[in-house]
Amino acid sequence: MKVLVVNAGSSSLKYQLFETSSGSVLAKGICERIGIDGRIEHRLGEDGEKTKREIAMENHAVAMRIVVATLTDPVLGCIRDMSEIKAVGHRVVHGGPYFFESCLVTPEVIEKLKLCCDFAPLHTPAHLMGIEGCTEVMPNVPQVLVFDTAFHQTMPEKAYTYPIPYEMIEKYHIRRYGAHGTSHRFVAKEMAKLLDKPVEETKIITCHIGNGSSISAVKGGKCIDTSMGFTPLDGVEMGTRCGSIDPAIVTYLMKKEGFGPDEMSDFMNKKCGFLGVSGISSDSRDIEAAILKGDHRATVAATVLAYQIQKYIGSYTAAMNGLDAIVFTAGMGENNPELRDRVCTNMEYFGIEIDREVNAKAHHQPNVVRLSTDNSRVKVYLIPTNEELMIATDTEEIVSKL
Repeated sequence: MKVLVVNAGSSSLKYQLFETSSGSVLAKGICERIGIDGRIEHRLGEDGEKTKREIAMENHAVAMRIVVATLTDPVLGCIRDMSEIKAVGHRVVHGGPYFFESCLVTPEVIEKLKLCCDFAPLHTPAHLMGIEGCTEVMPNVPQVLVFDTAFHQTMPEKAYTYPIPYEMIEKYHIRRYGAHGTSHRFVAKEMAKLLDKPVEETKIITCHIGNGSSISAVKGGKCIDTSMGFTPLDGVEMGTRCGSIDPAIVTYLMKKEGFGPDEMSDFMNKKCGFLGVSGISSDSRDIEAAILKGDHRATVAATVLAYQIQKYIGSYTAAMNGLDAIVFTAGMGENNPELRDRVCTNMEYFGIEIDREVNAKAHHQPNVVRLSTDNSRVKVYLIPTNEELMIATDTEEIVSKL
């Protein structure tokens, strides 16, 4: 089945066309500056030559028309006409308290999705625009929503409950929701295949480390805890996000700096993390380059993140009463060997030992790489994430039952 996977932003629309029978990418690209002027970058296959075009895109519907026209173009395209696209799968960041699994788009679903704007105000309106654009251009093609929060819905109440008055929990739907669930689900599933035991007996920690980062404990194939919380601000230090801090720091800085609620939110989301601690950059490549030059603040920024990940590994090992494997994935997890080395150093008590020579070269390989030594009781792997394939697979499964 040919499935078009869409990830809509406020002024952008990423797309990939999959052939689900083989899992192959037929074409991929991104529409940018929607509503401003417009630009499309497109390539055939996973690694085909990239073509760029400046073209007006008034809204997401126009962007979708351009995507379809490009996919069916005799030179740039890979399909004869739009009828070959049998379904569209949408990445949705937050399902709130309403969506616990992937689902077919219906008018009722759209109305509930609108209620999720409060939980992800930067993302949900953009998702809605993407869905509306697809509906306008492909009115008879079924669409499926795949939620980043869905994988974390298996957490027990003790893991997702915040210790605030229960009336407020119920009134405002406050709980740990998590994020990056589609990525955690994909790499945990791939890791389980590599373990010589039934999936029900597996205990895996997945480390999705990028500009936004989260750690998940996956026991028996199900998430039992995750580091991101009510919002994606919680958890470990990130590119520009502070992660978990003493809540009193928030009110303290608001008083000292005169921040209002929106200013404080902007501060924690955009001015902290690697950028705030190092004073250099939010990009780990810049941080690592500065460390080689002896920059102290860059060293602090990098070691804080590694230490926090180590603490999550320790606490999640306790929560699962054991550990079979650790997975590194996403931008930094896949491409920063120094980070992986820092995390796995001095973890012998947990049975973790990586091959430093293999680890140093692993980011040059686009495939699954075993990083642990033969003596390591816990397996450590680099597994490239593929959220889009997971979305395409979910979409095919739901649509094939129609």
